[in-house]
Amino acid sequence: MLEQSFGLTFFLKSSAKESKERTIYLRLTVDGVPKETSTKRKWDAARWNQKLERATGTKEDAKATNLFLDTLAAKVNQYRTNLMLENETITGQKLIDFILGKNVSKAKVMEEFALHNSEVLALVPKEYSKVTYIRYETAKAHVHQFLKFKYGIDDLEFRDLNYEFIKDFEFYLKTVKNISNNTTLKYISNFKKIVLRAIDKDIITIDPFKRFKGKKEKIIKRPLSKQELLVLENHPLPVERLAAVRDVFVFQCYTGLAYIDVYNLKKTDIKIGDDGELWIISERQKTGSSFNVPLLPQALKIIDRYKDHPQCLDRNTVLPVISNQRMNGYLKEIADVCGIESQLNTHKARRTFGSTVTLNNNVPIYVVKEMLGHRSVKQTEEYAITEQVSIGREMKELQERLNQNNAGKNDTPADDILKMQEEIISLRKQLGMTNDSNHNVKSVLRVCR
Repeated sequence: MLEQSFGLTFFLKSSAKESKERTIYLRLTVDGVPKETSTKRKWDAARWNQKLERATGTKEDAKATNLFLDTLAAKVNQYRTNLMLENETITGQKLIDFILGKNVSKAKVMEEFALHNSEVLALVPKEYSKVTYIRYETAKAHVHQFLKFKYGIDDLEFRDLNYEFIKDFEFYLKTVKNISNNTTLKYISNFKKIVLRAIDKDIITIDPFKRFKGKKEKIIKRPLSKQELLVLENHPLPVERLAAVRDVFVFQCYTGLAYIDVYNLKKTDIKIGDDGELWIISERQKTGSSFNVPLLPQALKIIDRYKDHPQCLDRNTVLPVISNQRMNGYLKEIADVCGIESQLNTHKARRTFGSTVTLNNNVPIYVVKEMLGHRSVKQTEEYAITEQVSIGREMKELQERLNQNNAGKNDTPADDILKMQEEIISLRKQLGMTNDSNHNVKSVLRVCR
């Protein structure tokens, strides 16, 4: 906020002891209110011009003192300009505090990161999952290792952060740590939250991320196909630990539960729905959103298989789920045994439910959204990877409609052909096919003609 009047004056102030040298003071007057402070510089009163507010003479000591005073005045005016641009209230005390360094925070990045993470841990599991806390701890470790690697220090003041630091950190994660682009951006996003927190706490005023633009690479995470799921379900696994992991994974494929939700699934979460059938009615730990999933026969069979399992009885859980890391390790072994080339992990099961089990069997996407516990259909659309069988089914239905339109006709009117072409192209876009595939549409039309 612009002040109505502003004045900046340098003057000599006498000390208690009689001396030729006096202390140079700075007085700032804002809207008629004066505030003054010592510059901690002394000068001979006989060599001072109060009208010019500067030392007199051409000696080097006079030149050095005047340069110091000019620089100090320039800094005050620059800070005042910054306050005006940020629409901050300008007061003499605020300017004096700037000169004395009182408003320059000495807060450090790693200290604030540690404070943030301790607060997250205190809110587990009420507001955050343990996985979220671990992710922030990993991001903090990467920032600390980067500080040691590039600067040889354990911490850094927030005011020393800048755009170059962010770009160098990104480069470090991708090269030295050999982390993928998308995972790198996740760690940077975790770090950005700490920086934004510092801005909110007025530790810093400028956002070093302002010009940083990270672009995620779109990665297609394919679900299991119908054939792969059937092989996995029916392949004999004589080793008990592998069979149990396979059953948990297949249960996820038919319910859409994330790993943490199937791990925590209690017998009390299995309830009778309005239709008289058994449902899973619970909340996702990750988001707290509710999800209601009717239990398919394949899932019910697995529940019954483990109803008396010691681990289930001990934890009062539906299935004997082991740690996520061990489960993913065993899933790789299971994929080799079953001859499945797709890389198996616990999240692939959730994608398989969203695509192969539901959407590919004509379950509306808004229904799938509710069963997956997604907050928006956009999240569910990422799971909607259509198989060749679904494309074939849609094209077969289209062919039947074309045959009906052509029945009793020797020639197809041009308007009908154009309409069919638009319908096929629209269908292919819905199924996620590329624009290059539209060339084949014309081939289909030529055959239809």
